[in-house]
Amino acid sequence: MAKNQDHRLAIAPMMDWTDRHCRFFHRQLTRRALLYTEMVVADAVMHGARERLLGFDDVEHPVALQLGGSDPVKLTEAARIGETFGYDEINLNVGCPSDRVQSGTFGACLMKTPALVAECVAAMKASVKIPVTVKCRIGVDDQDPEPALDTLSDGVLAAGADALWVHARKAWLEGLSPKENREIPPLDYPRVYRLKARKQDEFIGINGGIQSLAGASAHLSHVDGVMLGRAAYHTPGILTGVDAAFYGEAPAAFDYLALVDAMAGYAARHIERGGRLGHITRHMVGLFHGLPGARRFRQILSTDANKPGAGAEVLRSAFSAVDFDAAEAEAA
Repeated sequence: MAKNQDHRLAIAPMMDWTDRHCRFFHRQLTRRALLYTEMVVADAVMHGARERLLGFDDVEHPVALQLGGSDPVKLTEAARIGETFGYDEINLNVGCPSDRVQSGTFGACLMKTPALVAECVAAMKASVKIPVTVKCRIGVDDQDPEPALDTLSDGVLAAGADALWVHARKAWLEGLSPKENREIPPLDYPRVYRLKARKQDEFIGINGGIQSLAGASAHLSHVDGVMLGRAAYHTPGILTGVDAAFYGEAPAAFDYLALVDAMAGYAARHIERGGRLGHITRHMVGLFHGLPGARRFRQILSTDANKPGAGAEVLRSAFSAVDFDAAEAEAA
């Protein structure tokens, strides 16, 4: 049996999206899903404003810190700092294809240097007590995904990685933009299934293009965990079904009134510390996708919430436009 069975469903680390406000919001929708930070570069962890970069609310647990880097010494120090901050897991990014990542010779570039990735994992494992995991691609550029993924997985798992999350699409570092790389080349889920068949005793999770909880559930016939990315962000309402569908909790009508109170209280505290309402509400606009009142909800959060001086009452006004009964019926 694979390790980490509690992490059957996770919400992917997404640059510029899964910040602490997004994670607090997502945690109100699911108590059990594993949350991930945006990727934070090891150098920034070591030398930057740590509270701003790493701070999070206790309700976010379980929450993992994703690190970017390729220097075992720096990653080790960053992992130690992350553990001190209270994160439940450290994850190494071996999958992001952005120009910013390429310029730092980490992210998806590391698919080309699997021995270095294994060295980084071993160094972090030796320095922290919490799990160390890896998120990778099936390959990069002209690599053959069969040997490329096997070599990477063999190395990091032998080095002690507690889980391997695989985005089932090649990363193209040349010839495609990161946006184009979201659709091209095609997803290859069977490649990840074959990896799991080889690694029966290790946790192998899958990521990439999964649009629904039903789709996620189907993958669990082949792998140990499923990671939702853009679907969780753009249609976060689907997360209200996670705890019943994946963790055996009794199905129940979601308490939207409690959600209003939680988010309004969180917003008020953020504003008191000098923040803006829009920092929080930008993550919430897709909550009631397709339901009565959703359009007005989006309008208020996209306009009024970004006006100077906007307070938590704007958030309550947006929620008041929505037919909660319809939302509960849709969830059921």
